[in-house]
Amino acid sequence: MQHHDEDLKRLLGFCHRTFCDTDLLYFVHWLRWFYGGHSTLEDAFLLGQTQRERLENFHNLFFSLEDAPQRTRKHVATPARGSACKRVNMYLRWMVRPDARGVDFGLWRRLSPADLICPCDVHVERVARRLGLLERKQVDWLAAEDLTAHLRAFDPQDPVKYDFALFGLGVEGEM
Repeated sequence: MQHHDEDLKRLLGFCHRTFCDTDLLYFVHWLRWFYGGHSTLEDAFLLGQTQRERLENFHNLFFSLEDAPQRTRKHVATPARGSACKRVNMYLRWMVRPDARGVDFGLWRRLSPADLICPCDVHVERVARRLGLLERKQVDWLAAEDLTAHLRAFDPQDPVKYDFALFGLGVEGEM
């Protein structure tokens, strides 16, 4: 929040895979703008009735600044383009779910764990298919919603808590 233009010069030349200095500088710019009017990033995820609407509205808010680079859009997924939004859903899981074992932080209280969508990566997908929890061929937003709906049958208040177990089984190749 207190950075100066001179501080940002140190970010020039940064690149990790496809995330480069243009993207990083816009993230910093947007976060400074957002925190200028809000005390928590949670506020950015409260706009909408459904999780799909919330993520679409977050995406629109994030790119609402006049100087938003077109190239940076690929780094913030949205269900509007069919994405399963794995990274955003994972971040929300960390921030919303309370967990005494330390897997998730549970810092945010205004979003409910019941509303979260299961992050779908290759490991979760593989295990979910073998368990009959996912039938859709594409791993897109509809697949993430479908998987989450199946997990709600086990725990409607916290369906995403099974993500870590599905991921672990997939990584270990136990299935």
